[in-house]
Amino acid sequence: MAAAPISPSPISSPTPEPAPLSEGARRLNTFVAPSKTFTDIRRSASWWAPFLLLSVVAMAFFYLVDQKIGLRKVVENQIQASPRATRQMEQLPADQRNLAVARQAAGTRYFLYGYPAIILLFNLIVAAVLFATFKFVASSAVKFKWAFAIVMYASLPLMLRTLLAMLSVTAGADPDSFNLQNPVATNPGYFLTQANSPFLYSVGTAIDIFMIWTLFVTAIGFTAVSKVKRSTALAIVFGWYIAFTLAAAGFGAMFS
Repeated sequence: MAAAPISPSPISSPTPEPAPLSEGARRLNTFVAPSKTFTDIRRSASWWAPFLLLSVVAMAFFYLVDQKIGLRKVVENQIQASPRATRQMEQLPADQRNLAVARQAAGTRYFLYGYPAIILLFNLIVAAVLFATFKFVASSAVKFKWAFAIVMYASLPLMLRTLLAMLSVTAGADPDSFNLQNPVATNPGYFLTQANSPFLYSVGTAIDIFMIWTLFVTAIGFTAVSKVKRSTALAIVFGWYIAFTLAAAGFGAMFS
């Protein structure tokens, strides 16, 4: 009896690599399909495009505040929000008080117009902390350049908050109640008085719609590049944010 012919095993074709994304597509997908953006980061960890966009929008906002509100008024509002700063100012003679406010306004202007460097440094620190946590705690194969690119792209939702703040200032925000650190009602802290409860104000400010969006996108990014579970990525990202928020709120309450 003749043996049945053995049919050759089908050769499995390799899974095609996703098509490379343009920088415009990467920025857009950060909002609508973040997994696509962060998967593409494994191909190219370029981070200049979101950094430049965040810097330009921030600088435009600060310029608008300087023109519409005035940095002196910004400083005066910050002093009034801090009982400690208010007491210190009240102890000064009128001429020295005026000089102190003018100096703080000048310092604030230098700080704000150097803000791109702050964005760069802050995101470097965040990326380093998350990189170390995912690599050494979650045992993932993440690279630092991926972590830094993720943090930059994941910051883009915060740009929407800045754009809303620009719209509010343009529409005629009240200079007497304007807070540069919390200029628009996207969190519960906006409706609290900082001087009455600095700790609750800081915690309430941290529960911001756009910051929560950024945290979720960050977790999606690390899941995409490192293949850790989504739940693990969320726990790491939110865990660090909660720890930082509570520490900063406690520190701020001590020195308010």
